[in-house]
Amino acid sequence: MDKPPTRDRILFATAELFRRQGYTGTGLKTVVAQAEAPFGSLYHHFPGGKRQLGAEVVRASGAYFQALVLAVYDAQATTAESVRSVFAGAAETLEETDYVDACPIATVALEVASTDEVLRQATAEVFTSWTEVLTERLGGDRERALGILSALEGAFVLSRALRSTEPMDAAGRLAVAGL
Repeated sequence: MDKPPTRDRILFATAELFRRQGYTGTGLKTVVAQAEAPFGSLYHHFPGGKRQLGAEVVRASGAYFQALVLAVYDAQATTAESVRSVFAGAAETLEETDYVDACPIATVALEVASTDEVLRQATAEVFTSWTEVLTERLGGDRERALGILSALEGAFVLSRALRSTEPMDAAGRLAVAGL
């Protein structure tokens, strides 16, 4: 079986590392080693270096996770079931990965929002896209969409820190209240 193209392997490896280690904790040598790519290929495909790679990974990961969440969301019969399923899936992922895998967008945003405008903007674009899609699913209720996303992202942080799905479960119950 052929390996994916080098650029794709670098993007995938970086996304995995960002989710687990964050932006600042991920070195370029680790990226190319995990991607099984020559070091020079990183700058060939990403001449802007780690910042360009980071912004592209944030956008690609954002699109991937949006599609994944929408598949879960849209498979349910009601809005409440959809929201409940998203939170339950997040809790399950946290447990299955021993609280290592969380939202890669939030992980990067927490690290760089006040220090790197390029990456802040990339994370903002993803969160804006997620908000718009959820707002549509909620019949135009942007405030509720922002509340649900805020609850989900905050629950990722608390669940990882506490090594417990209790925050995710509580946030999910609050998110579906009144739907």
